[in-house]
Amino acid sequence: MDELTQRQIDILTAIIREYTETGQLVGSEIIEKKYKLGVSPATIRNEMVALEKKHYLQKTHFSSGRLPSPKGYRFFINNVMKEKELSTVDEVAYKHSIWDERQKMYRMLSQASRVLAQRTGLLSLVATNSGELYCAGMYHLLEDVGMFEAPISRMIIERLDEVNFWAEILRQTHVSSDELYFILGPDDFRDPIFDSCASIFGDFEANDVRGIIGVIGPKHIKYELIAPQIRFFSKLIEDMMKEQKLTE
Repeated sequence: MDELTQRQIDILTAIIREYTETGQLVGSEIIEKKYKLGVSPATIRNEMVALEKKHYLQKTHFSSGRLPSPKGYRFFINNVMKEKELSTVDEVAYKHSIWDERQKMYRMLSQASRVLAQRTGLLSLVATNSGELYCAGMYHLLEDVGMFEAPISRMIIERLDEVNFWAEILRQTHVSSDELYFILGPDDFRDPIFDSCASIFGDFEANDVRGIIGVIGPKHIKYELIAPQIRFFSKLIEDMMKEQKLTE
């Protein structure tokens, strides 16, 4: 965190929170008025330029507004974000949602993808090392105007048919030391679809089956709300697979 001053961290955090709320480019005036950081719009603008030079923010077209970059998001997730703890009610709801399907792996994982899409309002996906791929909530892509107007929705839909693509993500999550795997930009997999969207995956492993479950959505998803849901659900699936002798 030594690369950023506390003021820069505060401004970056405010920009991410504002962009999460609105999905719009963020300017210095709204940060000064809404987030009360105790500095002038001119100072905020100067710090935004500095953050852009350090690649924590990015500028699009000729607008004075900025967007968080993948590097900015990763800094926020690793150093600032505090996940919202899942309530007991939510944990019970997740468990009950797949309990009746626990004897058949394909039915449980298919149901899990549907439940995650419903509860997060995002496209959800489950992939396993045996080549199975389940997804749900594709219509959520069309509900986000930014993703609908860009070719990103079509590209993601095309990716859903590419089992090898998700198998590579599954392979890379296996070597990651993180509990969750965040895909925040094209540098993660050098694929253009990740320049406009974000993904969060958790993994599960039991009885020679490895898999990932997660969501795909716009960059301005609420990471602190989505991440704990995926963390809990992936662990729940793993525990249920270990307890039950699932058949294909």
